[in-house]
Amino acid sequence: MVDLHSHSTASDGEKSPSELVFCAKENGVEVLALTDHDTVDGLEEAAAAAKKEGIVFVPGIEINVQWPTGEFHLLGLGLKNVSASMNSLILALKNNRIERNKKILAALERDGLEVDYDEFLKAVGGGHNEDTLGRPHIAAYLTQKKIVKNRQKAFDKYLSKGTPFFIDFEGAGLEDAVKAILDSGGVPVIAHPLSLYVGWKKMPGVLETVKAAGVLGLEAWHPGAKENDCRRLESLAREFGFFVTAGSDYHGPNVRADRKLGRTAGGYKIDNRFYYEELLPRL
Repeated sequence: MVDLHSHSTASDGEKSPSELVFCAKENGVEVLALTDHDTVDGLEEAAAAAKKEGIVFVPGIEINVQWPTGEFHLLGLGLKNVSASMNSLILALKNNRIERNKKILAALERDGLEVDYDEFLKAVGGGHNEDTLGRPHIAAYLTQKKIVKNRQKAFDKYLSKGTPFFIDFEGAGLEDAVKAILDSGGVPVIAHPLSLYVGWKKMPGVLETVKAAGVLGLEAWHPGAKENDCRRLESLAREFGFFVTAGSDYHGPNVRADRKLGRTAGGYKIDNRFYYEELLPRL
């Protein structure tokens, strides 16, 4: 079993990098990528744990890319080193994330909610750095404060696009993100393409543009998509010459209970049938 999309406490996952690896081992995953949001802080710990457990480890990252609709997340798989361009990009994104969190909490406070940025940092500590916190952590904070019943209610009322307190995250430029991944020896892959919020008629044109920017792969199989849509994405990926990948986008049972390590859309085990034969050797 293979899983090329997972998260740890280095970003918004529930398990530490080493705990994630142990969980992968228990679930029969033999090849695991750690792809935390806009950070590589968990890779060293995960690599050491994977070596101990006999798991093939794929160092990765998931970069937020600036996009006019929806969300554009770009996976960088198989990083051989962390280049200067990657370090620069990560630093800018971390600063953007801190400023966004401050603005969201300030807006909530102005509206009469009893929230405070410093209190937020203390409440969601537990292995998270300030510069890796995001909306899921604010949702957890609002739940702890009993302002909402659960995290989903926090998103529905306060944090999702279209709500009064939503603030766009300033992502990286696509070309800069691709360059940072390539400079680091990795393979750029579009994560969960349906999150781009692009209709099927426009999708081929978007993929052509993204391909021209240097993106090499497409995560056609993701648990947030329907099986038929995954098959359609896989067909488009092969048409445009992308590598096809699949991932669980695992965050932990208390964050996303519907996502299991080593499994993707439809509950399918992720095995070699989801990958071009030439991809894994490059990782």
